[in-house]
Amino acid sequence: MNASSPIRPTQTAYRSVFISDVHMGTRGCRAEFLADFLKQTSCENLFLVGDIIDGWRLKRSWFWDKHHDEVLRLILKAARSGTNVVYVPGNHDEMLRKYISLNIEICGVKLQMEAEHTTADGRKLLITHGDSFDSVVRHAKLLALLGDWAYTTALVVNRYFNMVRTRFGYPYWSLSAWLKLQVKEAVKAIDRFETALADDAKSRGFDGVVCGHIHHAEMRQVNGVMYLNDGDWVESCTALVEHFDGRLELVDWVARNKLSMLARPRRSSALPGGGAAGGCRRIHRPAERAPGDACCISQHLKPGSLIRA
Repeated sequence: MNASSPIRPTQTAYRSVFISDVHMGTRGCRAEFLADFLKQTSCENLFLVGDIIDGWRLKRSWFWDKHHDEVLRLILKAARSGTNVVYVPGNHDEMLRKYISLNIEICGVKLQMEAEHTTADGRKLLITHGDSFDSVVRHAKLLALLGDWAYTTALVVNRYFNMVRTRFGYPYWSLSAWLKLQVKEAVKAIDRFETALADDAKSRGFDGVVCGHIHHAEMRQVNGVMYLNDGDWVESCTALVEHFDGRLELVDWVARNKLSMLARPRRSSALPGGGAAGGCRRIHRPAERAPGDACCISQHLKPGSLIRA
């Protein structure tokens, strides 16, 4: 954080932190894990890269517990303490986009359609949620809503599926993520999404692009541009961080802390209605990712280099 922002001795300090796709307001949101991450992390810049709050779900039903409150409290506390907090709304929290033209701050949090960031080693990054490069979201809203319903259903099935796996002594494995990557058209869509974002960033003079949207954490070079997807806090619980020397890294909070994805907050707390490199996991390309892969190798991107593991 800035000089006015105290850093706890137990916190891991970063120059910048990027998180997206938290989907607060849904049962799938792992707000308790994100709150823990925010408590143990300090930074000068905090970028909220869209879909922090799930406005789509809140229109129909809602789920909000003390962990959701804690996430909001920690974000606002960081803003008050001098951290530069920038919120780039996505398609699920698109209701906030109408306030961007007013050029206002909400409790110290800046709202922007997209943002720019220069790393400590001089690389220019474009920061955007990425939904504008998703043809389904742009041109077939009903299909997008159906896809959202199907994804939510898959998460519910995934929970019970893993409860059975645990009884037989098997580790947690994301069935929903695996199914998505087995569908050839889904894999093609991810590749098109990554290429479109990278090409747009390159045409605008950026060295890289930071995004979210597809719930698939990734760091790689695409057509000479760094493609950086910070993942989500529903399944993977990942964040993109920038070290003070400009190195970029994906942090897998579940792998680092050996957390159980099956552990759920107590229902009694819910409202009714409806730091270390050793904690990073290698994120495979769709074609090579294996079910249940527990590899915990960090990724780094340096100027002019590909990903190193």
